[in-house]
Amino acid sequence: MENETEPLLSGVVSQINGNSGDSTSSATSIDLSTFRVPTYGTTSHPTSKLVPPDERITYSWTEINAFANVSPPKTKFFNLIKRKDSPVQKKHILKNVFGVAYPGELLAILGSSGAGKTTLLNTLTFHTSSNLTVSGLRCVNGIPVSSKTLASQSAYVQQDDLFIGTLTVKEHLIFQALLRMDRDISYSQRMARVEEVISDLALSKCQNTPIGILGRIKGISGGEKKRLSFAAEVLTNPKLMFCDEPTSGLDSFMALTVMQVLKEMAMTGKTVICTIHQPSSEVYSMFDKLLLMSEGRTAFLGSPEEAETFFRELEAPCPRNYNPADYFIQLLAIVPEKEESSRQAVNLICDKFERSNIGVKIALEAATTEREGGYHDIWMSGESFKSPYKASCWAQFKAVLWRSILAVFKEPLLIKVRLLQTLIISLVIGAIYFGQDLNQDGVMNINGVLFVFLTNMTFQNVFAVINVFSGELPVFLQEHRNGMYRPSIYFISKTLAESPIFIIIPVTLTSVCYFMIGLNSHGFRFYIACGIMILVANVAISFGYLISCVSRSVSMALSIGPPLVIPFLLFGGFFLNVSSIPIYFKWLSFLSWFRYGNGALMINQWENVTNIQCPNADLPCPKDGHVILETFHFSEADFVMDVVMLAVLIVGFRLVAFLALLVKTWRFK
Repeated sequence: MENETEPLLSGVVSQINGNSGDSTSSATSIDLSTFRVPTYGTTSHPTSKLVPPDERITYSWTEINAFANVSPPKTKFFNLIKRKDSPVQKKHILKNVFGVAYPGELLAILGSSGAGKTTLLNTLTFHTSSNLTVSGLRCVNGIPVSSKTLASQSAYVQQDDLFIGTLTVKEHLIFQALLRMDRDISYSQRMARVEEVISDLALSKCQNTPIGILGRIKGISGGEKKRLSFAAEVLTNPKLMFCDEPTSGLDSFMALTVMQVLKEMAMTGKTVICTIHQPSSEVYSMFDKLLLMSEGRTAFLGSPEEAETFFRELEAPCPRNYNPADYFIQLLAIVPEKEESSRQAVNLICDKFERSNIGVKIALEAATTEREGGYHDIWMSGESFKSPYKASCWAQFKAVLWRSILAVFKEPLLIKVRLLQTLIISLVIGAIYFGQDLNQDGVMNINGVLFVFLTNMTFQNVFAVINVFSGELPVFLQEHRNGMYRPSIYFISKTLAESPIFIIIPVTLTSVCYFMIGLNSHGFRFYIACGIMILVANVAISFGYLISCVSRSVSMALSIGPPLVIPFLLFGGFFLNVSSIPIYFKWLSFLSWFRYGNGALMINQWENVTNIQCPNADLPCPKDGHVILETFHFSEADFVMDVVMLAVLIVGFRLVAFLALLVKTWRFK
């Protein structure tokens, strides 16, 4: 095999050797004893507490295959009209991948871009997308494991750090502790655990600093965010950890410190598996085992020393003054314009490893399904996994509501801007329509300003919440997948947290404008108008929630919002008389809050009004309020129904919005 492989590898090896002459980076030439990195954990801390031998996890996988559904490019007409039952093309992403990770070891998955590193990690954690078909066996201590069981004993730090940016570091960890730790753990123990993790991961200095939102709130650094991701995962002291590109976006020093955190976790008896892209020599020296991948296949699995020996036997030794990680990645990469020869070389390397002593041994261990020791009782028992949620419904509600309230009120500038916007608009409207008399012109102006109230409340509130769910969607999906809370809890908590501000805004508008304009002030008319405006505002908010939940992104929500609102506005009875709505659009008019809001406000304004003056005899003049209502085909008897329908629309739109959110959680599984 060596003779067969040598000609294919000689070109790549010679190219790498040619570039290595000036290199001063070498994994073997660096003395780490003279270089000290800040230590983020010691064996004296609970975070670094040794995992008992009978609870340690050996994670193995064998015959892992993954096929991605690939849609053909729709560049031709027949592709645009192709039948739904036409065969779907499949791309073979992972090809009979096998491997094993032992407790107390840090296993690094290396490979060039497109080698299948992240796909393999997502497959091992059951985090694959819906368009990926996966087969194969994943085992814990030789026992086939399910996604729920694995999630209960493992942690997954994903490449993208997802947070609610308005929270501080400590608040984020408190929220995680409230929902991810076992139910029988007391509140004081949870808080003590948070303090321990903050100390162990060197987050004490930034624990009261907001996490931050790019362009809005200055927050913690990238390295601190990555350590915060680790902190959230180690709260539950998992025995198995997965990390996807933990050093992505970090400088060399921060990458080294983050990897030291993982190394120390492994030293406590945890099983740590991570993907990594182009590690430095210092980072490379921390790896206990390497899993080299190329073209979706296992090219090597073993210690760094065994890797160098393996490639040396293939007549492709790593140059002396070269980072082994860079060398292996380049050796296994598909070179542009040399794809065919590169793939032949990669396949020969993978075949050689599968037949090597190391490869055969690992394949046999990965395929073993014997139940070892007594640990399988813990994993196979279903009592601990009846519910995917660690916290009770009430605990989930309290925690998510607490965080939602913090997220809203920790941006006081945003609240001030909304209130100031409402106040300015109210003063402008009040000044324009100031002091209306009950005459022919005044009737038209009052009817117009009532509809302006509805229009302003609609657009102001729809666009205020249109990013509430679409903006937080990645965070919600990740936390729900981690079994932190139910979608219903999240939806209810978000809506309740924002309710106060959406009561204050319509009341402010009505209070400023109502008496400036000179609207009907008899009895409780003003308070009834405030109530109607609150209902209209909350219908608009509910519709905004619906748009937010069905949209894939904030930009999509902003794009589809106005076109969806306009038809409801036209059916409000101001631009088009209610009796003139075409029969084929009648059903849509029953969903228009403009129709019910306009009817309720006009009935509240004109009911029992009899003193309308008619100074201009040449113009038509309604003699009383009843005539005005009849002109618009509104009836005093419909007032209660209008109010009830506004309440029904609030519930209906929010119910549909919740169902849309629920569908997204199902698709994300």
